[in-house]
Amino acid sequence: MTFTAGAGTVTGFVGPNGAGKSTTIRVVLGLDRPDEGTALVGGREYRRLRYPLRHVGALVDASALQPGRTGRNHLLWLAHSQALPAGRVDTVVDLVGLGGAARRRAGGYSLGMRQRLGIAAAMLGDPPVLMLDEPFNGLDPEGIIWIRGFLRSLAAEGRAVLVSSHLMGELEGMADRVVVVGRGRVLADAATGELLAGVPGAGVLVRTPAPAEAADVLRRGGASAQMTGNGEVRATGAESRRVVELLSRAGVAFSEVVAQRATLESVYLQLTNREADFRARTDDGAER
Repeated sequence: MTFTAGAGTVTGFVGPNGAGKSTTIRVVLGLDRPDEGTALVGGREYRRLRYPLRHVGALVDASALQPGRTGRNHLLWLAHSQALPAGRVDTVVDLVGLGGAARRRAGGYSLGMRQRLGIAAAMLGDPPVLMLDEPFNGLDPEGIIWIRGFLRSLAAEGRAVLVSSHLMGELEGMADRVVVVGRGRVLADAATGELLAGVPGAGVLVRTPAPAEAADVLRRGGASAQMTGNGEVRATGAESRRVVELLSRAGVAFSEVVAQRATLESVYLQLTNREADFRARTDDGAER
Protein backbone atom coordinates (compact mmCIF):
# COMPACT_ATOMS: atom_id res chain seq x y z
CA MET A 1 0.00 0.00 0.00
CA THR A 2 1.59 3.23 -1.17
CA PHE A 3 0.06 6.71 -1.21
CA THR A 4 0.96 10.27 -0.27
CA ALA A 5 -0.76 12.57 2.20
CA GLY A 6 0.63 15.90 1.08
CA ALA A 7 1.45 19.02 3.07
CA GLY A 8 -1.33 21.59 3.10
CA THR A 9 -3.88 18.88 2.34
CA VAL A 10 -6.62 17.00 4.19
CA THR A 11 -6.48 13.43 2.89
CA GLY A 12 -9.48 11.20 3.55
CA PHE A 13 -8.56 7.55 4.19
CA VAL A 14 -11.57 5.27 3.64
CA GLY A 15 -12.41 1.62 3.14
CA PRO A 16 -14.58 -1.21 4.51
CA ASN A 17 -14.03 -2.73 7.95
CA GLY A 18 -10.91 -4.88 7.75
CA ALA A 19 -9.49 -2.99 4.75
CA GLY A 20 -6.32 -2.06 6.65
CA LYS A 21 -6.87 1.60 7.54
CA SER A 22 -6.16 1.38 11.27
CA THR A 23 -3.39 -1.16 10.66
CA THR A 24 -1.70 1.24 8.23
CA ILE A 25 -1.76 4.02 10.82
CA ARG A 26 -0.48 1.65 13.50
CA VAL A 27 2.37 0.52 11.22
CA VAL A 28 3.44 4.13 10.65
CA LEU A 29 3.43 4.67 14.42
CA GLY A 30 5.42 1.50 15.10
CA LEU A 31 2.53 -0.16 16.98
CA ASP A 32 2.33 -2.97 14.40
CA ARG A 33 5.16 -4.48 12.40
CA PRO A 34 4.71 -4.84 8.61
CA ASP A 35 5.43 -8.16 6.91
CA GLU A 36 7.52 -6.22 4.39
CA GLY A 37 8.21 -2.67 3.30
CA THR A 38 8.91 0.43 5.37
CA ALA A 39 6.89 3.22 6.94
CA LEU A 40 8.90 6.37 7.55
CA VAL A 41 8.11 9.76 9.06
CA GLY A 42 10.32 12.45 7.60
CA GLY A 43 12.63 9.74 6.29
CA ARG A 44 13.00 7.97 9.67
CA GLU A 45 11.20 5.20 11.53
CA TYR A 46 8.81 6.55 14.17
CA ARG A 47 10.51 4.60 16.98
CA ARG A 48 13.85 6.23 16.14
CA LEU A 49 12.49 9.76 16.55
CA ARG A 50 13.70 11.23 19.85
CA TYR A 51 10.62 13.41 20.26
CA PRO A 52 8.05 11.82 17.93
CA LEU A 53 5.13 14.07 18.89
CA ARG A 54 7.04 16.98 17.40
CA HIS A 55 7.05 15.19 14.04
CA VAL A 56 3.64 13.50 13.88
CA GLY A 57 0.55 13.74 16.03
CA ALA A 58 -1.91 10.85 16.08
CA LEU A 59 -5.31 9.89 17.43
CA VAL A 60 -5.72 6.10 17.35
CA ASP A 61 -7.81 5.23 20.40
CA ALA A 62 -9.50 8.00 22.38
CA SER A 63 -10.00 5.58 25.31
CA ALA A 64 -6.26 4.96 25.71
CA LEU A 65 -5.81 6.97 28.90
CA GLN A 66 -5.50 6.48 32.65
CA PRO A 67 -9.04 7.17 33.94
CA GLY A 68 -7.85 8.35 37.36
CA ARG A 69 -5.85 11.22 35.88
CA THR A 70 -7.37 14.56 34.98
CA GLY A 71 -7.33 15.47 31.32
CA ARG A 72 -4.69 18.10 32.01
CA ASN A 73 -2.42 15.66 33.86
CA HIS A 74 -2.81 13.18 31.00
CA LEU A 75 -1.46 15.86 28.68
CA LEU A 76 1.21 16.96 31.17
CA TRP A 77 2.98 13.61 31.30
CA LEU A 78 2.93 13.43 27.50
CA ALA A 79 4.40 16.93 27.34
CA HIS A 80 7.15 16.03 29.83
CA SER A 81 8.02 12.94 27.78
CA GLN A 82 8.60 15.20 24.76
CA ALA A 83 10.49 17.93 26.66
CA LEU A 84 7.63 20.34 26.02
CA PRO A 85 6.79 23.17 28.45
CA ALA A 86 3.69 22.87 30.64
CA GLY A 87 2.32 26.00 28.99
CA ARG A 88 1.85 24.00 25.80
CA VAL A 89 -0.74 21.88 27.63
CA ASP A 90 -2.90 24.92 28.38
CA THR A 91 -2.56 26.04 24.77
CA VAL A 92 -3.90 22.77 23.31
CA VAL A 93 -6.64 22.51 25.97
CA ASP A 94 -7.96 25.88 24.79
CA LEU A 95 -7.41 24.87 21.16
CA VAL A 96 -9.79 21.90 21.39
CA GLY A 97 -12.32 23.60 23.67
CA LEU A 98 -11.97 21.40 26.76
CA GLY A 99 -11.87 24.40 29.09
CA GLY A 100 -12.65 23.61 32.74
CA ALA A 101 -13.24 19.94 31.94
CA ALA A 102 -9.47 19.51 31.65
CA ARG A 103 -9.21 19.46 35.46
CA ARG A 104 -11.78 16.66 35.79
CA ARG A 105 -10.84 12.99 35.85
CA ALA A 106 -10.72 11.64 32.32
CA GLY A 107 -12.54 8.48 33.39
CA GLY A 108 -15.73 10.51 33.60
CA TYR A 109 -15.38 12.01 30.12
CA SER A 110 -17.93 11.31 27.40
CA LEU A 111 -16.61 9.79 24.15
CA GLY A 112 -16.74 13.21 22.50
CA MET A 113 -14.66 14.76 25.28
CA ARG A 114 -12.14 11.93 25.01
CA GLN A 115 -11.90 12.62 21.29
CA ARG A 116 -11.11 16.26 22.01
CA LEU A 117 -8.50 15.19 24.59
CA GLY A 118 -6.95 12.83 22.04
CA ILE A 119 -6.78 15.62 19.46
CA ALA A 120 -5.18 17.88 22.07
CA ALA A 121 -2.52 15.19 22.65
CA ALA A 122 -1.93 14.94 18.90
CA MET A 123 -1.35 18.69 18.76
CA LEU A 124 1.01 18.89 21.77
CA GLY A 125 4.21 18.92 19.73
CA ASP A 126 2.79 21.32 17.09
CA PRO A 127 3.58 18.64 14.46
CA PRO A 128 3.64 19.11 10.67
CA VAL A 129 1.83 15.76 10.21
CA LEU A 130 -1.41 14.56 11.83
CA MET A 131 -3.04 11.11 11.55
CA LEU A 132 -6.52 10.77 13.02
CA ASP A 133 -8.46 7.49 13.12
CA GLU A 134 -12.25 8.10 13.23
CA PRO A 135 -12.00 11.55 14.88
CA PHE A 136 -15.75 12.23 14.44
CA ASN A 137 -16.77 9.35 16.73
CA GLY A 138 -18.83 10.51 19.69
CA LEU A 139 -18.94 14.17 18.68
CA ASP A 140 -22.24 16.03 18.72
CA PRO A 141 -23.25 18.18 15.70
CA GLU A 142 -21.48 21.22 17.16
CA GLY A 143 -18.34 19.15 17.70
CA ILE A 144 -18.43 17.81 14.15
CA ILE A 145 -18.72 21.34 12.75
CA TRP A 146 -15.81 22.40 14.97
CA ILE A 147 -13.48 19.58 13.96
CA ARG A 148 -14.30 20.03 10.27
CA GLY A 149 -13.18 23.66 10.42
CA PHE A 150 -10.26 22.81 12.74
CA LEU A 151 -8.77 20.22 10.37
CA ARG A 152 -9.21 22.54 7.40
CA SER A 153 -7.36 25.27 9.33
CA LEU A 154 -4.48 22.87 10.09
CA ALA A 155 -4.12 22.06 6.39
CA ALA A 156 -4.24 25.79 5.59
CA GLU A 157 -1.21 26.18 7.87
CA GLY A 158 0.69 23.77 5.60
CA ARG A 159 0.30 20.58 7.64
CA ALA A 160 -0.40 17.15 6.20
CA VAL A 161 -3.65 15.82 7.71
CA LEU A 162 -4.69 12.17 7.21
CA VAL A 163 -8.23 11.37 8.38
CA SER A 164 -9.63 7.85 8.50
CA SER A 165 -13.43 7.89 8.70
CA HIS A 166 -16.63 6.13 7.65
CA LEU A 167 -18.58 9.43 7.50
CA MET A 168 -18.45 10.05 3.75
CA GLY A 169 -20.58 13.18 3.93
CA GLU A 170 -18.13 14.83 6.31
CA LEU A 171 -15.11 13.88 4.23
CA GLU A 172 -16.73 15.02 0.99
CA GLY A 173 -17.06 18.55 2.32
CA MET A 174 -13.63 18.60 3.96
CA ALA A 175 -11.05 16.37 2.23
CA ASP A 176 -8.95 17.70 -0.63
CA ARG A 177 -7.96 14.19 -1.59
CA VAL A 178 -9.36 10.71 -0.92
CA VAL A 179 -7.54 7.38 -0.70
CA VAL A 180 -9.89 4.38 -0.96
CA VAL A 181 -8.51 1.03 0.21
CA GLY A 182 -9.78 -2.55 0.28
CA ARG A 183 -8.13 -5.74 1.54
CA GLY A 184 -4.83 -3.92 2.05
CA ARG A 185 -4.71 -2.43 -1.46
CA VAL A 186 -5.18 1.12 -2.73
CA LEU A 187 -8.29 1.13 -4.95
CA ALA A 188 -8.29 4.85 -5.71
CA ASP A 189 -6.13 7.83 -4.88
CA ALA A 190 -7.34 11.11 -6.34
CA ALA A 191 -8.51 14.63 -5.64
CA THR A 192 -12.06 14.54 -4.28
CA GLY A 193 -13.45 16.46 -7.26
CA GLU A 194 -11.75 14.14 -9.75
CA LEU A 195 -13.08 11.09 -7.96
CA LEU A 196 -16.64 12.39 -8.06
CA ALA A 197 -16.41 13.50 -11.70
CA GLY A 198 -15.06 10.12 -12.84
CA VAL A 199 -17.97 8.02 -11.58
CA PRO A 200 -21.38 7.75 -13.25
CA GLY A 201 -24.24 9.10 -11.21
CA ALA A 202 -24.62 12.69 -12.32
CA GLY A 203 -27.75 13.59 -14.26
CA VAL A 204 -31.23 15.04 -13.98
CA LEU A 205 -34.23 13.33 -12.42
CA VAL A 206 -37.65 14.27 -13.85
CA ARG A 207 -40.95 13.45 -12.15
CA THR A 208 -43.78 13.52 -14.65
CA PRO A 209 -47.25 11.99 -15.29
CA ALA A 210 -46.07 11.21 -18.85
CA PRO A 211 -42.67 9.47 -18.46
CA ALA A 212 -42.66 7.80 -21.89
CA GLU A 213 -43.45 11.09 -23.65
CA ALA A 214 -40.89 12.98 -21.56
CA ALA A 215 -38.16 10.41 -22.29
CA ASP A 216 -38.91 10.63 -26.02
CA VAL A 217 -38.74 14.43 -26.01
CA LEU A 218 -35.43 14.42 -24.14
CA ARG A 219 -33.90 11.87 -26.51
CA ARG A 220 -34.97 13.93 -29.52
CA GLY A 221 -33.35 16.92 -27.81
CA GLY A 222 -29.98 15.14 -27.69
CA ALA A 223 -30.05 13.78 -24.13
CA SER A 224 -30.01 10.19 -22.95
CA ALA A 225 -33.17 9.33 -21.02
CA GLN A 226 -34.36 6.25 -19.19
CA MET A 227 -37.63 5.60 -17.40
CA THR A 228 -36.96 4.33 -13.88
CA GLY A 229 -40.56 3.68 -12.78
CA ASN A 230 -42.98 5.56 -10.51
CA GLY A 231 -43.31 8.38 -13.01
CA GLU A 232 -39.60 9.17 -13.05
CA VAL A 233 -37.17 9.69 -15.91
CA ARG A 234 -33.41 9.95 -15.44
CA ALA A 235 -31.64 12.06 -18.06
CA THR A 236 -27.95 12.53 -18.77
CA GLY A 237 -26.20 14.70 -21.31
CA ALA A 238 -28.30 17.78 -20.57
CA GLU A 239 -28.35 20.26 -17.69
CA SER A 240 -31.53 20.75 -15.69
CA ARG A 241 -32.21 24.10 -17.40
CA ARG A 242 -32.07 22.41 -20.81
CA VAL A 243 -34.38 19.62 -19.61
CA VAL A 244 -36.98 22.16 -18.44
CA GLU A 245 -36.70 24.00 -21.76
CA LEU A 246 -37.23 20.83 -23.83
CA LEU A 247 -40.19 19.59 -21.81
CA SER A 248 -41.87 23.00 -21.66
CA ARG A 249 -41.48 23.58 -25.39
CA ALA A 250 -43.05 20.17 -26.12
CA GLY A 251 -45.89 20.78 -23.66
CA VAL A 252 -44.99 17.77 -21.47
CA ALA A 253 -46.19 18.20 -17.89
CA PHE A 254 -43.71 17.64 -15.04
CA SER A 255 -43.84 18.23 -11.30
CA GLU A 256 -40.13 18.27 -10.47
CA VAL A 257 -36.71 18.48 -12.13
CA VAL A 258 -33.80 17.65 -9.82
CA ALA A 259 -30.12 17.94 -10.73
CA GLN A 260 -28.20 14.99 -9.30
CA ARG A 261 -24.53 14.25 -8.94
CA ALA A 262 -22.36 11.44 -7.67
CA THR A 263 -21.60 11.58 -3.94
CA LEU A 264 -18.49 10.34 -2.19
CA GLU A 265 -20.68 7.68 -0.59
CA SER A 266 -21.83 6.36 -3.99
CA VAL A 267 -18.25 6.44 -5.30
CA TYR A 268 -17.07 4.57 -2.21
CA LEU A 269 -19.75 1.89 -2.50
CA GLN A 270 -18.97 1.38 -6.18
CA LEU A 271 -15.22 1.05 -5.59
CA THR A 272 -15.48 -1.23 -2.56
CA ASN A 273 -18.40 -3.37 -3.73
CA ARG A 274 -16.28 -6.53 -3.87
CA GLU A 275 -13.85 -5.63 -1.12
CA ALA A 276 -15.98 -5.77 2.06
CA ASP A 277 -15.35 -8.72 4.40
CA PHE A 278 -18.65 -8.32 6.26
CA ARG A 279 -22.07 -7.95 4.66
CA ALA A 280 -25.66 -8.29 5.85
CA ARG A 281 -28.70 -9.08 3.74
CA THR A 282 -31.54 -6.56 3.52
CA ASP A 283 -35.23 -7.41 3.23
CA ASP A 284 -35.00 -7.35 -0.58
CA GLY A 285 -32.20 -9.95 -0.52
CA ALA A 286 -29.48 -7.49 -1.50
CA GLU A 287 -26.21 -7.47 0.42
CA ARG A 288 -25.13 -4.36 2.33
